Amino acid sequence: MNRFDLIVVGAGVSGVVSAITSAREGKSVLILEKLPQIGRKLKATGGGRCNLTNTLNHDEFIARFGKNGRFMDYALRLLDSKALMEFLESIEVATHAPDGMRIFPTTHNSSTVIDALNKEMSRLNITTLCHQKVEELIYKDSRVLGVETLDSSFYSDRVIIASGGLGYPHLGSEGDGYSLSQKVGHTITTLYPAMMPLGTKESWVSKCRADTIPKVQMRVDIKKYKKLSAKGDLIFTKNGIRGPVVLDFSREITPLLDKFDEVPILLNLTRGMNEEQIRTHLKNEHKKNPHSDTLALLKTLLPTELSKALCDLAEIDTESNLYTQNGINRDKLIRLLTSTPLTINRHDGFKMAMITRGGVSLKEIDPKSMQSKLIKGLYFAGEVVDIDGPCGGFNIQWAFSSGYLAGKLKD
Repeated sequence: MNRFDLIVVGAGVSGVVSAITSAREGKSVLILEKLPQIGRKLKATGGGRCNLTNTLNHDEFIARFGKNGRFMDYALRLLDSKALMEFLESIEVATHAPDGMRIFPTTHNSSTVIDALNKEMSRLNITTLCHQKVEELIYKDSRVLGVETLDSSFYSDRVIIASGGLGYPHLGSEGDGYSLSQKVGHTITTLYPAMMPLGTKESWVSKCRADTIPKVQMRVDIKKYKKLSAKGDLIFTKNGIRGPVVLDFSREITPLLDKFDEVPILLNLTRGMNEEQIRTHLKNEHKKNPHSDTLALLKTLLPTELSKALCDLAEIDTESNLYTQNGINRDKLIRLLTSTPLTINRHDGFKMAMITRGGVSLKEIDPKSMQSKLIKGLYFAGEVVDIDGPCGGFNIQWAFSSGYLAGKLKD
């Protein structure tokens, strides 16, 4: 009763897909999940709308993951976005890309996917035990033999660790897979919270909370790290910044905060316009309305409160004509529009993080099987390994692809 062809630790996307993949090949499969139900993290994805993947080509997709993205090559060739949509269609989940980029279930409801996965697991007679936290891996002579929970032992010479990272702790993420892996000799790289809001030293941001600023360009203002940049929509908050561009960029910022305590960044708030383009734009607007005050001119580029805040920083009078004011201050305002300085000095740790940066070292995993190079029969899938990507379906695609590859149980 306690012996299976495969034991999967964790019932998130990667764990469930690995179980389905193995069961479709005739294997008896047990999933052990410490939470009351499967797919809790998937339910929160994309605000519940479930952004599953995207339409980027293979090389562009991998490039978004940085240097560790190369590890994903084989898994993504086995199950890319097209193959994922076909897999979902096989379990009666229709998908589409309404913006031409991000792919969602047509219902825009994560429950559609979770229900379909549950139905497929039932059809395949996969045994799923919830409220079962795995405490130890059973192994001998560098070969896995099974797992131990608080009150039971389960046996298999194939175990997949798919227990996720530390992101979304309110959904039960505690990093169990890291300790399980470390106990059998695996290296865990430094873990950082990622995909989260960031706090700033500057307090003026609190005055600009009403609007989303589109297509903001953000870059690190430290000489060694000037190549780190991101682009997307930004929202100012009471204590800092958030929005898609911040969620993406936070995965680069949190490791830097460990090194420097403070990370200076520069924002282009004007959709990438340079100083000359802004000068031309403002002069043209002034010609149209020569009696307009400075605030009226700036509002053709930015929301009211943000325009006021930048004028304060440049010591510009919003109610006066821009071209009757001090030229030095006017130049300062132009620079602020293209390179607004902010200082990131804090974040809220894993309690606000959606994903984890870091994990089981990729050097100790075979990229063509997801099997451990240290322990025979031990496999990994999903966020537990040292791979993390930006917003937009990247991390879920990796969960599906790595789960599919691990579930093949290749030696």
